[in-house]
Amino acid sequence: MMIRNTNLRKILRYAIPFLLIPALVVLCAVVFDGQRYLIISLGIAVLALLLFMTGVERKNIGSRRMVITAIMTALAVFGRFIPVFKPITAICVMTAMYLGAEAGFLSGALSVLISNIYFGQGPWTPFQMLGFGLIGLFAGYLSEPLKRSVVFLLTYGVLSGVAYSFIMDVWTVLWYSGGFDLNLYFASLLSALPFTILYAVSNVGFLLLLRKPVGNKLNRVKLKYGV
Repeated sequence: MMIRNTNLRKILRYAIPFLLIPALVVLCAVVFDGQRYLIISLGIAVLALLLFMTGVERKNIGSRRMVITAIMTALAVFGRFIPVFKPITAICVMTAMYLGAEAGFLSGALSVLISNIYFGQGPWTPFQMLGFGLIGLFAGYLSEPLKRSVVFLLTYGVLSGVAYSFIMDVWTVLWYSGGFDLNLYFASLLSALPFTILYAVSNVGFLLLLRKPVGNKLNRVKLKYGV
């Protein structure tokens, strides 16, 4: 599948991650009060696939990129089974850096949806999909400086941990109080601080570990197959 209309592709490239998918997350949390989360999660997955297609300009390149993205997504899924430290963010970031922002969003969103078949689906799943998807998306936007500077890459890993906590604590407040309360939100952020620090440290560790071997491999594949 390809989206041939250039203007439509440009519109969808920003409307999907910043408007349509957040709207679905709000719909699940506020309108449906956490119900119908599985339908919402599948809707996000479909939109993430559509977003991926906006980055495809030629059919053969799109299929190759999809295969590699699927492999990276599978690695992220398996990574969630590692106790305590999780490489999912690092894998999504690496995917985005070498395969594009749309691939990073797809990898982040689908890895959550698939792995939650084991860990448990729930009203939190759309928030997780949005959180990891955006981490991958912005990594794609910042791919060049992330490749050039180790410090910038590790800083991004830390900020990703903090940003993910910010997103998930919105869900925590909505679940606990049935509405958004700013004081409760700050309290939730404070109580989650040890987990946020652990997650940020985990991101830094895995980015350091995967930066060269995975990055070099993806770069070779990218050059060889023109993806």
